[in-house]
Parts: sequence; C-alpha cells; structure tokens
Amino acid sequence: MQALIAVHGKAAALARRLLPESLLLLVARLGAASIFFMSGRAKVEGWFTITDGTFDLFATDYALPLIPPHIAAYAATISEHLFSALLFFGLFTRIGALGLLGMTFVIEVFVYPDAWPTHLSWAGLLLPLLAKGGGSLSLDHLLGGKTGAGR
Repeated sequence: MQALIAVHGKAAALARRLLPESLLLLVARLGAASIFFMSGRAKVEGWFTITDGTFDLFATDYALPLIPPHIAAYAATISEHLFSALLFFGLFTRIGALGLLGMTFVIEVFVYPDAWPTHLSWAGLLLPLLAKGGGSLSLDHLLGGKTGAGR
C-alpha cells in the first residue's frame, strides 16, 4: 500500500509540473469562450445582424418568462459575444465567467432542463474561472490585478 501511495504522490507531482494552474485556467477560458462565442455567431449574419430565425427561436423555443422575446434575443446574443471575448483575453475574467454562468442557469431552468449534463460541463469550465480568475496567462494578470478580476 505504501508503494502505491508513493507512486500516486510522484504522479501527482509530475502532473502539477506538466499542467500548471495557469494552463488549466487558459484551457477553461478558451473552452468556455468557444462554446458561447460560436452560439452567439449562429444567431447573427454578417458582423452583427441578428437573424429572423433567432427572433423566431426566442419567441417560440427559447421563450423566457418576464422578458419580451426580442429583448431576450438581443441580450443573449450580445452577452455571448461580450462575455466570450472577456474570457478569451482573460480580461475581467470573473465578470465574463459569472455572466456565462448566469446564462447557463437560465438555459438550464427555462429552456433545456433535460440538457443538464451539457450545462454541468459548461459550469465545470466556468466555476474555476469564477473562483480563481484568469490565471497568469491573462490580461488580468498582465495588468497586475488592477481589473479586479485577475488574481
């Protein structure tokens, strides 16, 4: 048993050297940003013209309580682009992660409640960013934490 514990300890130390926290946070940022950015791009044509199909989806499939469909379509599309960009650059990382986590919650509760495994995987990328910030490979870190979201 002691030999197994020793091997595990050496493997854990090697993993920490090969996979530093900064790399894990970078992968989480880029992974979450790509999911939501691509979703945002699917809602527009050209640079930023929201499609009729997007408005239709928010009026039918994505209908949210208390929010008119056209406002929800604009809010979701803008948020997916903005928060994804923040994560990509690691600028105000915690704000970007919180925004996308909020969107994930709304999608889970009001739109696709049966898709909880997917939404849980998104939360798995976003929660460490909310807790730890963007890491040392972020603009937050480069700015010395002056953004209030880096460290």
